[in-house]
Amino acid sequence: MTTRNKIPVPLAPELLEKSWSARESWRVFGIMSEFVEATERLNAVRPAVSIFGSARTPPDHPYYLLTERIARQLSDAGFSVISGGGPGIMEAANKGAFFGRSLSVGLNIQLPHEQQSNRYQDISQTFRHFFARKVMFVKFASAYVVMPGGFGTLDELMEALTLVQTRKSRRIPIILVHGPFWSGLLDWIRTTLVSERMIDPADVDLVQVIDEPEKVVEAIFAHYEKRGFDLSAAEREALLNL
Repeated sequence: MTTRNKIPVPLAPELLEKSWSARESWRVFGIMSEFVEATERLNAVRPAVSIFGSARTPPDHPYYLLTERIARQLSDAGFSVISGGGPGIMEAANKGAFFGRSLSVGLNIQLPHEQQSNRYQDISQTFRHFFARKVMFVKFASAYVVMPGGFGTLDELMEALTLVQTRKSRRIPIILVHGPFWSGLLDWIRTTLVSERMIDPADVDLVQVIDEPEKVVEAIFAHYEKRGFDLSAAEREALLNL
């Protein structure tokens, strides 16, 4: 019998712990590299609008077509468009921007299923870690446009609301598109969160509901009419501490 057929001798628990700890330490460098690489590549995209929505929306769906129109108008108005880089609403956002005047940016994520990079991207950046990717959505966006979507879309929406509410991020337009889809959530926020004092009544005003592409663009310009798109020194400092 050769050593190949022998039962392997298990490592002592303390050695296994050291091995795992070393892997965790090296993983930190991988996370750091994602932040550095993405920041370097995306520095030129401002002003930009991040568009969120479902990966499962087919190309012939009204939500897809509406997203494409919004992205095209934003692009022609001078905004880079940032999406998650995958299919569905993300593809529609990239596609609209890709054929417009400004950059189409995809922040792709490695997933076991569902996520495949779409081909309508001028800049494509891939992440292994959700939180690094989410920081980039926030860091480079002058506004958020949130289309109908599932858990991932709700996660990105609530992240944006929390950062603005807690003043960890500057106040920017957060626009929900297609009112009928969002009405139940907004009613619950007003009737439950506000009435039970989980949030302040003014927090409801952090979001706007707009359905027409032209008015989405107008709302973003109106927000920045008096202050411009450039970040103040204080806002730049806040983004360093997300």
